[in-house]
Amino acid sequence: MPQSGIVELFTRPSMFKNNLIIRCLRCGQKNRILKHQLSNKLICGRCGARLDELILRCLACGTKNIVSEERLHDRPACGRCGVPLYQGYAADISDNTFNNEVITFPGPVLVYCWAPWFDSNRAVIPILNQLAPKYAGGVRIAKLNIYENPLIAAKYNIEDTPTLLLFRNGELVNTITGVSTREELEGHIQSIMKIGNRKSETEIRNS
Repeated sequence: MPQSGIVELFTRPSMFKNNLIIRCLRCGQKNRILKHQLSNKLICGRCGARLDELILRCLACGTKNIVSEERLHDRPACGRCGVPLYQGYAADISDNTFNNEVITFPGPVLVYCWAPWFDSNRAVIPILNQLAPKYAGGVRIAKLNIYENPLIAAKYNIEDTPTLLLFRNGELVNTITGVSTREELEGHIQSIMKIGNRKSETEIRNS
């Protein structure tokens, strides 16, 4: 979960009662904020940094990144490895965007290939949208309508749905057919993350 600027309840008597103290993530300064100021953009009195910033830990490399709350939906990327830090939903991809969204992505990607005429396929999409922010920064979760995108479906020989395509750094590492439950999806998400962790450990040992 993202860690926001540290907020404390200021409980001294008299005029300071129920004010908030927000500690700046950049300089550590404690800023006293009045209740009526909470709807405004809050700025640190010492360094001028915004007080609505969050700490997002990159699940790919572990770097802690400071990101303002309003940038969460702009797909902020890790300053060290470039992997996106936040994904609010499963992204729609197509024949035209597949290369940029999957093949050139620097990390693991789960592509859910589905057909719109099956209710069971459509029922999985809300689950994907719930899992996307949970694993944001660790795995990109995307969905591909094979009816609207026949080129990718043909390239990867997708005949049955639902089918999962698991990629790591642009390389297909596994193809799984028939996944439909949250538990199964999370199991495969965690497996592709472990593949990346094992590769990183091997690279460190060999360096």
